[in-house]
Amino acid sequence: MHIPDGFISPKVYIPAYIIASGLWVYSFNRIKSYLDEKTVPLLSVLTAFSFILMLIMIPLPGGSSAHPSGIALLSVIFGYHISFIALSIVFFIQAVILGEGGITTFPINAVIIGFLGSLSAYFTYRSLKNLNKNLALFLSGWVSVNISAFFIALILGVQPLIAHTPDGKPLFFPFGIGITVPAVMIPHFFIGIADGIITVLGYRILRKIRNDI
Repeated sequence: MHIPDGFISPKVYIPAYIIASGLWVYSFNRIKSYLDEKTVPLLSVLTAFSFILMLIMIPLPGGSSAHPSGIALLSVIFGYHISFIALSIVFFIQAVILGEGGITTFPINAVIIGFLGSLSAYFTYRSLKNLNKNLALFLSGWVSVNISAFFIALILGVQPLIAHTPDGKPLFFPFGIGITVPAVMIPHFFIGIADGIITVLGYRILRKIRNDI
């Protein structure tokens, strides 16, 4: 799902850096008092787990990719602010060291996948947990993947409209929304199912280890 360098116009990634910076400052100020010797070890483990899941790459048409993420598990347990910061660190390491994603697209990946993915997972779980906890966990995983995928598809699909030569040739990503939405959403529908299962199983395992979760 990561967008690599060269796909996005500066008209998009420069404002994205401004938005992401505001979210990073806001989120970090929210979580400072929450991080302690009890939460940091588990947070580190789940962040590393998410990092590993995102290395399972499934190529998509046009140069993007799909993969499970573990976003919902982070967000359900720690809240979306902490999940966003943790995932931003993951995306930065992947972009700088592994070349997955990109530096120009780092804030876009962080905001769409890290923030919107975490936010949607958190509120999906909170809305449904009293109805059926396992269903809430599963749907939090599925929704987080597909919300992120949808907005990634939109960002990619509008590039030919906002950045092109006078004769209409795209300067960055060449495919429009009519191609990007189905190309991205169809595989992520199924990846969301896998992420939902991972969220349910991961939560169950962690509850056996720590009943305070």
